[in-house]
Amino acid sequence: MTKILYVEDTPHSQMLVQRILTAEGFDVTIAADGIEAIEKARRSRPDLILMDINIGGLDGYEVTTRLRTLGGLENIPIVALTAATTAGDRERALVAGCNGYIAKPIDVDVFPNQVRSYLIGMEDEIGTPEEKAEYLLEYNQRLVMRLEEKVRELEKANRELQRVEKMKSDFVILAGHELRTPLTVVYGYLQILMADRAIPGSADDDGSPQYLLHKVSDAVERLSQVIQDILNVSMIDANRLDLAHEPVFLNSVIQSVTHNLRSVGPQREVIIELGSGLRKLPPVEGDPRRLHQALWNVVSNAIKYTPDEGTILIDGEVIEDTVHLWIKDSGVGIPPDELHNIFSRFYVLEDVALHRSSKTAFKGGGLGLGLAVSKGIIEAHEGKIWAESEGRDEVRYPGSTIHVLLPVGKPFASTLGKAKAAS
Repeated sequence: MTKILYVEDTPHSQMLVQRILTAEGFDVTIAADGIEAIEKARRSRPDLILMDINIGGLDGYEVTTRLRTLGGLENIPIVALTAATTAGDRERALVAGCNGYIAKPIDVDVFPNQVRSYLIGMEDEIGTPEEKAEYLLEYNQRLVMRLEEKVRELEKANRELQRVEKMKSDFVILAGHELRTPLTVVYGYLQILMADRAIPGSADDDGSPQYLLHKVSDAVERLSQVIQDILNVSMIDANRLDLAHEPVFLNSVIQSVTHNLRSVGPQREVIIELGSGLRKLPPVEGDPRRLHQALWNVVSNAIKYTPDEGTILIDGEVIEDTVHLWIKDSGVGIPPDELHNIFSRFYVLEDVALHRSSKTAFKGGGLGLGLAVSKGIIEAHEGKIWAESEGRDEVRYPGSTIHVLLPVGKPFASTLGKAKAAS
């Protein structure tokens, strides 16, 4: 059956032409705009295309010109079927790449035979070579003007998006700081209460006042971490993540990170091992607080996806003028097709169950911002971070490795750093 693609954005015209041609034994497909027409033409390879000129977005002229550049569509008959009947419309359609021109309203009795004529090779002519050259020049100028118009529209839209994005970042940063202030007060009073020996119970005494206070404290710390992650992502996106410049001893930073995470490790019975290479690492220039946060996110993420009795090895070496750190876990691993996603915002590896009698079965969770924040911090130090894994296996536990490269003694751009240097 002969296939015809009809490009038309008016429903009643679509219905009329489809009914007429279907009754004549043609297989008619409808495209409502230029982009849809290009995609359907690529997929279905019609025997003929009926093109309305006055469609939204890319008009019929532009769609025709584009179709003529696609492999396999160069010689397909394209016939302008349009109500555009002003002087020169026919010639412009032919210059754009149409083989013929049929004006609306169509003659129902004649129309099917017109289509058959174009299918067997009939082509309309423009006129003299001089006229063709004149219309071709006019069409090229029109395309350039349309391109300029679209570029201006895109630039305007981009400026508006940047303005809205800045407003959003400013709001998130302001809201984050406003939320942190009362949280700091709440956390401070909780510490005073937990240190008060007059309040009975302990953190391990289920249901006691002290137990409840510790649970509230844990929740406040978690909320504080979520707010901090949101703030960091917003500042990274807005290029407002200012960094201090000072020597950073990575061995000390990692020691501090693992010390802070010891409370997590024993609950999951995860062993954190520090390699001997860490003690030999030279200092790097950077912000110790930010680097602590980046590495904390990486190591805590490794704990999250590692089963009980698993291990996490942290080690490093010097490669020329670069420090290479790696955090290798014995966890569930990462699917190869998701390796490039794990540093994206809001990415969470879902539906992971830790077996081997794990006391805590992990089922995803969190905002998925930790590794995105780590990536932003490392790259702000002009370093690199990436992941390796043999894949995901919840029985064999192939594990994964996060690699971090940081330059040794190399200064980097930072507003805060410049301000400190100036002072």
